[in-house]
Amino acid sequence: MVLDKNSSDEENAPPVKETARPRRRFFSRRSERRVPLVALIPNVITLMGLAAGLTSIRMGMDGRIELAIGLIVLAAFLDGLDGRVARLLKASSKFGAELDSLADFVNFGVAPALLLFTWGLTEFKSLGWIAALAFAISAALRLARFNVSNNDTTQPKWKLRYFEGIPAPAGAMLVMLPLYLDLGSVELFKSLPQITAFFMVVMAGLMVSHLPTFSGKLLGHRIQMSYAMPITVVGVLFAAILFTYPWVTLSFICFGYLALLPFGFFAYRKDLAKYGENGEFETLEEPDESETPVGPVH
Repeated sequence: MVLDKNSSDEENAPPVKETARPRRRFFSRRSERRVPLVALIPNVITLMGLAAGLTSIRMGMDGRIELAIGLIVLAAFLDGLDGRVARLLKASSKFGAELDSLADFVNFGVAPALLLFTWGLTEFKSLGWIAALAFAISAALRLARFNVSNNDTTQPKWKLRYFEGIPAPAGAMLVMLPLYLDLGSVELFKSLPQITAFFMVVMAGLMVSHLPTFSGKLLGHRIQMSYAMPITVVGVLFAAILFTYPWVTLSFICFGYLALLPFGFFAYRKDLAKYGENGEFETLEEPDESETPVGPVH
Protein backbone atom coordinates (compact mmCIF):
# COMPACT_ATOMS: atom_id res chain seq x y z
CA MET A 1 0.00 0.00 0.00
CA VAL A 2 1.46 3.31 -1.05
CA LEU A 3 0.94 6.24 1.31
CA ASP A 4 0.76 9.74 0.11
CA LYS A 5 3.77 11.62 1.34
CA ASN A 6 1.90 14.87 1.78
CA SER A 7 -0.82 13.27 3.86
CA SER A 8 1.70 11.57 6.15
CA ASP A 9 3.53 14.85 6.71
CA GLU A 10 0.27 16.56 7.69
CA GLU A 11 -0.56 13.81 10.17
CA ASN A 12 2.87 13.94 11.84
CA ALA A 13 3.02 17.73 11.94
CA PRO A 14 2.61 19.31 15.43
CA PRO A 15 -0.75 20.93 16.07
CA VAL A 16 -0.86 24.62 15.30
CA LYS A 17 -2.03 26.77 18.19
CA GLU A 18 -4.76 29.16 17.25
CA THR A 19 -4.04 32.74 18.18
CA ALA A 20 -6.63 34.09 20.52
CA ARG A 21 -8.63 36.90 19.02
CA PRO A 22 -8.65 40.07 21.05
CA ARG A 23 -11.94 40.46 22.84
CA ARG A 24 -13.83 43.64 22.32
CA ARG A 25 -14.16 45.59 25.47
CA PHE A 26 -17.45 47.38 25.56
CA PHE A 27 -16.47 49.39 28.60
CA SER A 28 -12.86 50.11 27.72
CA ARG A 29 -11.70 53.17 29.61
CA ARG A 30 -8.73 53.83 27.36
CA SER A 31 -10.76 54.40 24.18
CA GLU A 32 -13.69 56.06 25.96
CA ARG A 33 -14.24 59.72 25.16
CA ARG A 34 -14.48 61.72 28.33
CA VAL A 35 -16.56 64.85 28.78
CA PRO A 36 -16.64 67.32 31.66
CA LEU A 37 -19.29 66.63 34.24
CA VAL A 38 -20.66 70.17 33.89
CA ALA A 39 -21.49 69.38 30.25
CA LEU A 40 -24.32 67.18 31.49
CA ILE A 41 -26.03 69.99 33.40
CA PRO A 42 -27.97 71.43 30.40
CA ASN A 43 -29.31 68.00 29.45
CA VAL A 44 -30.32 67.33 33.06
CA ILE A 45 -32.26 70.60 33.08
CA THR A 46 -33.96 69.60 29.81
CA LEU A 47 -34.94 66.23 31.28
CA MET A 48 -36.29 67.96 34.39
CA GLY A 49 -38.51 70.06 32.14
CA LEU A 50 -39.64 66.94 30.29
CA ALA A 51 -40.51 65.29 33.60
CA ALA A 52 -42.54 68.36 34.56
CA GLY A 53 -44.43 68.26 31.26
CA LEU A 54 -45.20 64.55 31.55
CA THR A 55 -46.33 64.96 35.15
CA SER A 56 -48.64 67.79 34.13
CA ILE A 57 -50.45 65.33 31.85
CA ARG A 58 -51.08 63.03 34.80
CA MET A 59 -52.21 65.93 37.02
CA GLY A 60 -54.65 67.01 34.32
CA MET A 61 -56.12 63.52 34.14
CA ASP A 62 -56.51 63.54 37.93
CA GLY A 63 -58.37 66.86 37.77
CA ARG A 64 -55.61 68.85 39.50
CA ILE A 65 -55.68 71.65 36.96
CA GLU A 66 -53.81 74.24 39.01
CA LEU A 67 -50.85 71.94 39.55
CA ALA A 68 -50.87 70.86 35.90
CA ILE A 69 -50.66 74.49 34.76
CA GLY A 70 -47.89 75.19 37.24
CA LEU A 71 -45.84 72.27 35.92
CA ILE A 72 -46.16 73.49 32.32
CA VAL A 73 -45.07 76.97 33.43
CA LEU A 74 -42.12 75.34 35.22
CA ALA A 75 -41.26 73.44 32.04
CA ALA A 76 -41.28 76.74 30.11
CA PHE A 77 -38.93 78.27 32.67
CA LEU A 78 -36.55 75.32 32.45
CA ASP A 79 -36.72 75.45 28.65
CA GLY A 80 -35.46 79.02 28.71
CA LEU A 81 -32.80 78.10 31.24
CA ASP A 82 -31.14 75.06 29.67
CA GLY A 83 -29.94 76.82 26.52
CA ARG A 84 -28.47 79.72 28.45
CA VAL A 85 -26.69 77.37 30.83
CA ALA A 86 -25.33 75.41 27.85
CA ARG A 87 -23.90 78.56 26.26
CA LEU A 88 -22.54 79.77 29.59
CA LEU A 89 -20.75 76.49 30.22
CA LYS A 90 -19.81 76.13 26.53
CA ALA A 91 -21.59 72.78 26.58
CA SER A 92 -23.85 73.21 23.55
CA SER A 93 -24.21 70.07 21.47
CA LYS A 94 -26.31 68.64 18.68
CA PHE A 95 -27.58 65.95 21.04
CA GLY A 96 -28.74 68.60 23.49
CA ALA A 97 -30.52 70.52 20.74
CA GLU A 98 -32.39 67.43 19.55
CA LEU A 99 -33.32 66.46 23.10
CA ASP A 100 -34.57 69.96 23.78
CA SER A 101 -36.74 69.90 20.66
CA LEU A 102 -38.33 66.56 21.60
CA ALA A 103 -38.98 67.79 25.14
CA ASP A 104 -40.58 70.97 23.78
CA PHE A 105 -43.01 68.93 21.70
CA VAL A 106 -44.19 67.05 24.78
CA ASN A 107 -44.22 70.04 27.12
CA PHE A 108 -45.73 72.64 24.82
CA GLY A 109 -47.61 70.56 22.28
CA VAL A 110 -48.94 67.39 23.87
CA ALA A 111 -49.36 68.48 27.50
CA PRO A 112 -51.43 71.67 26.91
CA ALA A 113 -53.61 69.94 24.29
CA LEU A 114 -54.44 67.02 26.59
CA LEU A 115 -54.96 69.35 29.54
CA LEU A 116 -57.50 71.48 27.68
CA PHE A 117 -59.24 68.43 26.26
CA THR A 118 -59.67 66.73 29.64
CA TRP A 119 -60.71 70.03 31.23
CA GLY A 120 -63.41 71.31 28.92
CA LEU A 121 -63.51 69.62 25.52
CA THR A 122 -64.67 66.13 26.41
CA GLU A 123 -68.30 67.20 25.96
CA PHE A 124 -67.42 68.50 22.50
CA LYS A 125 -66.36 64.92 21.70
CA SER A 126 -64.64 64.38 18.35
CA LEU A 127 -64.50 68.05 17.39
CA GLY A 128 -62.76 68.84 20.66
CA TRP A 129 -60.24 66.07 20.03
CA ILE A 130 -59.61 67.40 16.52
CA ALA A 131 -58.83 70.82 18.01
CA ALA A 132 -56.40 69.21 20.47
CA LEU A 133 -54.74 67.27 17.64
CA ALA A 134 -54.46 70.41 15.54
CA PHE A 135 -52.62 72.22 18.30
CA ALA A 136 -50.23 69.34 19.07
CA ILE A 137 -49.42 68.77 15.39
CA SER A 138 -48.91 72.49 14.82
CA ALA A 139 -46.45 72.57 17.71
CA ALA A 140 -44.48 69.72 16.10
CA LEU A 141 -44.41 71.53 12.76
CA ARG A 142 -43.38 74.77 14.44
CA LEU A 143 -40.46 73.10 16.20
CA ALA A 144 -39.35 71.33 13.03
CA ARG A 145 -39.38 74.58 11.09
CA PHE A 146 -37.41 76.30 13.85
CA ASN A 147 -34.75 73.59 13.78
CA VAL A 148 -34.33 74.04 10.04
CA SER A 149 -34.21 77.84 10.15
CA ASN A 150 -31.88 77.82 13.15
CA ASN A 151 -29.24 76.00 11.07
CA ASP A 152 -29.54 78.52 8.24
CA THR A 153 -26.46 80.75 8.38
CA THR A 154 -27.33 82.70 5.24
CA GLN A 155 -30.14 84.81 6.69
CA PRO A 156 -29.29 88.44 7.56
CA LYS A 157 -28.61 89.31 11.17
CA TRP A 158 -31.49 91.72 11.49
CA LYS A 159 -33.92 88.82 11.07
CA LEU A 160 -32.67 87.41 14.37
CA ARG A 161 -34.94 89.97 16.01
CA TYR A 162 -37.99 88.00 14.87
CA PHE A 163 -39.52 84.57 15.02
CA GLU A 164 -41.60 83.16 12.20
CA GLY A 165 -44.88 82.54 13.94
CA ILE A 166 -45.28 82.43 17.70
CA PRO A 167 -42.82 80.03 19.38
CA ALA A 168 -44.06 76.79 20.92
CA PRO A 169 -43.58 77.84 24.59
CA ALA A 170 -45.52 81.06 23.98
CA GLY A 171 -48.21 79.09 22.14
CA ALA A 172 -48.56 76.76 25.12
CA MET A 173 -48.91 79.67 27.54
CA LEU A 174 -51.44 81.40 25.28
CA VAL A 175 -53.59 78.37 24.58
CA MET A 176 -54.16 77.91 28.32
CA LEU A 177 -55.75 81.36 28.59
CA PRO A 178 -59.24 79.81 28.98
CA LEU A 179 -57.93 77.94 32.01
CA TYR A 180 -56.51 81.12 33.56
CA LEU A 181 -59.79 82.94 33.09
CA ASP A 182 -61.83 80.03 34.44
CA LEU A 183 -59.68 79.77 37.55
CA GLY A 184 -59.97 83.55 37.89
CA SER A 185 -63.79 83.30 38.09
CA VAL A 186 -64.48 83.95 34.39
CA GLU A 187 -66.40 80.77 33.53
CA LEU A 188 -67.12 81.55 29.90
CA PHE A 189 -64.95 79.00 28.12
CA LYS A 190 -65.89 75.91 30.13
CA SER A 191 -69.60 76.45 29.50
CA LEU A 192 -68.94 77.02 25.79
CA PRO A 193 -66.44 74.40 24.58
CA GLN A 194 -66.91 75.63 21.00
CA ILE A 195 -65.06 78.84 21.90
CA THR A 196 -62.24 76.90 23.55
CA ALA A 197 -61.84 74.64 20.51
CA PHE A 198 -61.87 77.62 18.15
CA PHE A 199 -59.28 79.40 20.30
CA MET A 200 -57.03 76.33 20.17
CA VAL A 201 -57.26 76.22 16.39
CA VAL A 202 -56.39 79.92 16.19
CA MET A 203 -53.33 79.45 18.40
CA ALA A 204 -52.31 76.46 16.28
CA GLY A 205 -52.57 78.60 13.17
CA LEU A 206 -50.44 81.35 14.72
CA MET A 207 -47.68 78.85 15.51
CA VAL A 208 -47.38 77.58 11.94
CA SER A 209 -48.03 80.97 10.34
CA HIS A 210 -45.38 83.25 8.85
CA LEU A 211 -46.34 86.11 11.15
CA PRO A 212 -43.15 87.81 12.40
CA THR A 213 -43.00 88.13 16.18
CA PHE A 214 -40.37 89.63 18.45
CA SER A 215 -37.75 87.08 19.49
CA GLY A 216 -35.64 89.08 21.95
CA LYS A 217 -32.45 87.41 20.66
CA LEU A 218 -30.65 90.70 20.12
CA LEU A 219 -31.37 92.10 23.56
CA GLY A 220 -28.15 92.90 25.35
CA HIS A 221 -26.78 90.28 27.74
CA ARG A 222 -25.01 93.01 29.69
CA ILE A 223 -26.60 96.02 31.36
CA GLN A 224 -25.30 99.14 32.98
CA MET A 225 -24.67 99.00 36.70
CA SER A 226 -27.23 101.75 37.31
CA TYR A 227 -29.97 99.48 35.91
CA ALA A 228 -29.00 96.38 37.88
CA MET A 229 -30.84 97.24 41.09
CA PRO A 230 -34.11 98.48 39.45
CA ILE A 231 -34.29 95.40 37.21
CA THR A 232 -33.73 93.14 40.22
CA VAL A 233 -36.48 94.88 42.17
CA VAL A 234 -38.88 94.64 39.21
CA GLY A 235 -38.10 90.94 38.84
CA VAL A 236 -38.75 90.26 42.52
CA LEU A 237 -42.03 92.23 42.42
CA PHE A 238 -43.14 90.35 39.32
CA ALA A 239 -42.44 87.01 40.99
CA ALA A 240 -44.35 88.12 44.10
CA ILE A 241 -47.36 89.20 42.03
CA LEU A 242 -47.25 85.98 40.01
CA PHE A 243 -47.28 83.78 43.10
CA THR A 244 -49.93 85.90 44.82
CA TYR A 245 -52.31 86.38 41.88
CA PRO A 246 -51.21 83.69 39.38
CA TRP A 247 -54.29 83.51 37.16
CA VAL A 248 -54.77 87.26 36.84
CA THR A 249 -51.06 87.76 36.15
CA LEU A 250 -50.89 85.01 33.54
CA SER A 251 -54.03 86.37 31.87
CA PHE A 252 -52.55 89.87 31.61
CA ILE A 253 -49.31 88.43 30.22
CA CYS A 254 -51.27 86.60 27.50
CA PHE A 255 -53.31 89.68 26.60
CA GLY A 256 -50.14 91.76 26.51
CA TYR A 257 -48.38 89.27 24.23
CA LEU A 258 -51.34 89.17 21.87
CA ALA A 259 -51.40 92.99 21.80
CA LEU A 260 -47.71 93.00 20.77
CA LEU A 261 -48.29 90.84 17.69
CA PRO A 262 -49.29 93.74 15.37
CA PHE A 263 -46.28 95.77 16.56
CA GLY A 264 -43.96 92.89 15.67
CA PHE A 265 -45.47 92.68 12.21
CA PHE A 266 -45.08 96.40 11.49
CA ALA A 267 -41.56 96.46 12.97
CA TYR A 268 -40.59 93.60 10.66
CA ARG A 269 -41.96 95.45 7.64
CA LYS A 270 -40.02 98.55 8.66
CA ASP A 271 -36.73 96.65 9.04
CA LEU A 272 -37.37 94.86 5.75
CA ALA A 273 -37.76 98.18 3.96
CA LYS A 274 -34.68 99.59 5.69
CA TYR A 275 -32.19 96.74 5.37
CA GLY A 276 -33.61 94.67 2.53
CA GLU A 277 -34.11 90.92 2.30
CA ASN A 278 -30.37 90.18 2.51
CA GLY A 279 -29.15 93.34 4.22
CA GLU A 280 -27.10 93.53 7.38
CA PHE A 281 -28.26 94.88 10.70
CA GLU A 282 -26.04 97.92 11.05
CA THR A 283 -26.44 98.48 14.78
CA LEU A 284 -25.60 94.92 15.74
CA GLU A 285 -22.36 94.68 17.72
CA GLU A 286 -20.39 91.47 17.54
CA PRO A 287 -19.82 89.94 21.00
CA ASP A 288 -16.32 89.62 22.37
CA GLU A 289 -15.34 85.95 22.06
CA SER A 290 -13.16 86.21 25.15
CA GLU A 291 -16.07 87.27 27.35
CA THR A 292 -19.24 85.83 25.82
CA PRO A 293 -19.68 82.09 25.24
CA VAL A 294 -20.53 81.37 21.63
CA GLY A 295 -22.27 78.25 20.43
CA PRO A 296 -25.37 76.90 18.77
CA VAL A 297 -28.68 77.23 20.47
CA HIS A 298 -29.14 74.32 22.85
